[in-house]
Amino acid sequence: MQPTAGRNVPDRRVPPGPRRMAALGLLPRMIRNRLEVMDRVAAEYGDAARIPLGHKTLYLFNHPDHARHVLADNAAAYHKGIGLVQARRVIGDGLLTSEGELWRKQRRVIQPIFQAKRIARQTEVVAAEAQSLVERLRTRIGDGPVDVREEMTALTLGVLGRTLLDADLSAHDSIGRSFETVQDQAMFEMMSLGAVPLWLPLPRTLRFHRARRDLQRITDALAAGSARRGSRDDVVSRLADSVREEPDTAVARRRMRDELVTLLLAGHETTASTLSWAFHLLDRHPEVWERVHAEAVEVFDRGPLTADSLHGLGYTTRVLEEVMRLYPPVWILPRIAQEPDTIGGYRVPAGADVLICPFLLHRHPDYWPDPERFDPERFSTKGRTGRDRYAYIPFGAGPRFCVGNSLGMLEATIVLASVARELRLTTLPGHRVEGEPMLTLRVKGGLPMKVAAA
Repeated sequence: MQPTAGRNVPDRRVPPGPRRMAALGLLPRMIRNRLEVMDRVAAEYGDAARIPLGHKTLYLFNHPDHARHVLADNAAAYHKGIGLVQARRVIGDGLLTSEGELWRKQRRVIQPIFQAKRIARQTEVVAAEAQSLVERLRTRIGDGPVDVREEMTALTLGVLGRTLLDADLSAHDSIGRSFETVQDQAMFEMMSLGAVPLWLPLPRTLRFHRARRDLQRITDALAAGSARRGSRDDVVSRLADSVREEPDTAVARRRMRDELVTLLLAGHETTASTLSWAFHLLDRHPEVWERVHAEAVEVFDRGPLTADSLHGLGYTTRVLEEVMRLYPPVWILPRIAQEPDTIGGYRVPAGADVLICPFLLHRHPDYWPDPERFDPERFSTKGRTGRDRYAYIPFGAGPRFCVGNSLGMLEATIVLASVARELRLTTLPGHRVEGEPMLTLRVKGGLPMKVAAA
């Protein structure tokens, strides 16, 4: 029987894992394919494993009880960990990377923007952006392939600008490329453990500095535009109000930049990745596409989409939930133990790098029969019955549960239904679709697909 997570467990064993010398061979593979290495370690050593890498030791925990303990029940004893610590050098101290009182203050500023009633009012805006996407794709019927990942990035940035920032982000056509460079640097920082100084004039660091300057230019333009318009009910205005009393203008400006960069990254990348994987999986499972298409036709034929009519897209929602089971946009949740703890009966020392990996947890065979199979009915009422709440955590859990999950689901549901209603996207023959675990789990190298009428 799986031991329970918690401090009151008397067993103080060290988690099993490869010997340090044997683990040295894992480091190059960890850089090339992090998911494959962690999957192999979990398969060989079980739900709790220790991975010594260089001067660090990673503690991988892969059970719902472990996730509950680290992310919710004892969350105060864990701070953001490996990867996000290094990412702070890249994207600053925004909501994604900050800790303590700063994080609590940032969360209080952002939270009201994501209230359910306000999100529901964005249905019309998201539907309009989705229809613009459909019209763009329709012009490519019978033409060469389109990069669906690129299209989803442009779409989600457009939605983010209109729903949260009161801004048109289409004027900043470099933003997607800049974020790719920033993500690449953040993961390099994670794997090198910050050992390469950012001031070294290497091609990688020079690209990163150009990208960071570009993002700073964009966030400064957003802040200036908000100041000209005056205070409104948008994120930029709320952030401006929150830093107004900061006596040091340089600190206030940096906080604005950090928050906006974080919001721009998290607000578009996660949904863009989910939609890219969704279109890939619909192509591989035509029987699922048929049901999504039929449901969309039925709902859209009743009239313009409203918050209430979205309830008719229940199957489409289940499809997206299953997409996020197989390809959770936030594929790993790293933490650092602030004090000694016991997880699942295993001793974890203070300062330990603890990993909760939704990608692995969502494939745990004890909770997901035939886990590699794509089956949206896992999320029907019957399919959910009896499943542990912490076996499925695509938006995280506990105090750091994703603040934008409702908007992300609304957007993904409307876009998937809008496209499937009129169009069918098919992967190019012979094109290999792979995951790329960066700050999010995106489709590696883009997703070229052909467009046809439904």
